[in-house]
Amino acid sequence: MKPAIIEFTTYKASVAEAFDSILANHAIREQKRILLKPNLVTADPFPVTTSPRCCESIIDYIRACNPKAEIVIAEGTGDPAYKGMQIFDALGFTQLAAEKNVTLIDLNAEPTVRLENRQCKRFPQFYLPEIALSHFIISVPVLKAHTLSGFTGTMKNMMGFAPPSHYSGTGWNKAAFHSDLQSAIFDLNCYRSPDLTLMDASVAMPDSHLGGRKCNPPVGKLVAGYEPVETDRVSAGLLGMDWKKIGHLKSNLPAHI
Repeated sequence: MKPAIIEFTTYKASVAEAFDSILANHAIREQKRILLKPNLVTADPFPVTTSPRCCESIIDYIRACNPKAEIVIAEGTGDPAYKGMQIFDALGFTQLAAEKNVTLIDLNAEPTVRLENRQCKRFPQFYLPEIALSHFIISVPVLKAHTLSGFTGTMKNMMGFAPPSHYSGTGWNKAAFHSDLQSAIFDLNCYRSPDLTLMDASVAMPDSHLGGRKCNPPVGKLVAGYEPVETDRVSAGLLGMDWKKIGHLKSNLPAHI
């Protein structure tokens, strides 16, 4: 099923419309454990990072479809200045979790499992938090350009699952990825990619992932999709980018993903 692109009005209305457009309610009804993965790379608010209001509407949608599902919000921030739950506190997710009775998880501190895939040239082995393999993952990125990878979307959002114990380096918790970043993003998604994506393109940032100007006028869209490469390709187009020039979007993921 192709990704859905819908006009943004409010999170409550537009999240539901986007998910309904791809029949996400059917997939959500089948899940026992659901993990929301926002992009909380730093403590700067939306649109640098995912809005808690967007996640709130996703939680409401999940509960309307599947009241018994366990819901967690999980992130492993790249900013070494924020430890544990501090990034959630800074961006309003601690309050959201209390209001909605969901659990917050620091992916940077979760137990990991070692995986191998000899077809992955950049990461023939990879360490992932165990929770990445036990939950249905809904990725909630924000639409932005990226100063190193060109574009950051749902595939790059999965870098939050990379444990700093194995992938830290100078300046950032995930700095090991910065060497051959395009291949690193693609290989990570060969190990684990999101099951469902809600891309917040209501505003968007055309120059950098850490700051700078906002799109004017705002892009004013939400994008929902199952297939992460295609969802990112469509989203990159909303920023006027040619996905064929973005390394990690040139190839499709293996069929089993």
